[in-house]
Amino acid sequence: MKILLVEDEPKLANFIEKGLSDEGHTISACVTGSEATELAATNDFDLILLDIMLPGQNGFEVLKNLRAFGVETPVIFVSALNESQHVIQGLDLGAVDYIKKPFDFEELKARIRNVGRKFSKSRTTILEVEDLSIDLVKREVNRKGELIELSKREFSMLELLMRNANRVLSKMEITQKIWNIDFDMGSNVIEVHMHQLRKKVDGTQENKLIQTQVGFGYKIQGVLTEK
Repeated sequence: MKILLVEDEPKLANFIEKGLSDEGHTISACVTGSEATELAATNDFDLILLDIMLPGQNGFEVLKNLRAFGVETPVIFVSALNESQHVIQGLDLGAVDYIKKPFDFEELKARIRNVGRKFSKSRTTILEVEDLSIDLVKREVNRKGELIELSKREFSMLELLMRNANRVLSKMEITQKIWNIDFDMGSNVIEVHMHQLRKKVDGTQENKLIQTQVGFGYKIQGVLTEK
């Protein structure tokens, strides 16, 4: 799942981000309500994990604004505000769940899986470009009916390329969206992972889908179909 994490406590944010990334989720993180509103309004997330006590707009205001803008992404409030009135307010505003801090990480994962089950039918679950398909729920990749084993990072990179089919993605953009860190001009981490990904996806295939645009970045070429 593509998850927007809105949490202004650095240690907790890093803990959640690492744990969910290890589960195979793609995490984008921010710390303020205004950032959350902008990101959620301009990107297609599967879920938003939203703190309430945030700098600027609080979480309740963020959810109100998102719904006013027509953004229907499922929201789970994750907050230290644990009075019943806060839970009721959050759910009445349209959140699908409310988790009180401190929480058990296994419980958080279970709540996220529950959201995935509830909303997966109405959302894209399979991406196809030419003869390559990626199942976002089963996290399986197939080309011409043959299963391709990818690491979690490789899967996330392929999903990013397919969602942006025919558009060149720079190394900076890939690094920020997949690793959520500032781009290091001296690092070859993208080249290494992209080499492995192309080897697995294109291999000996006559039609090479993943292309390098020298000096610009990478793209996957073909018609995207979403199911």
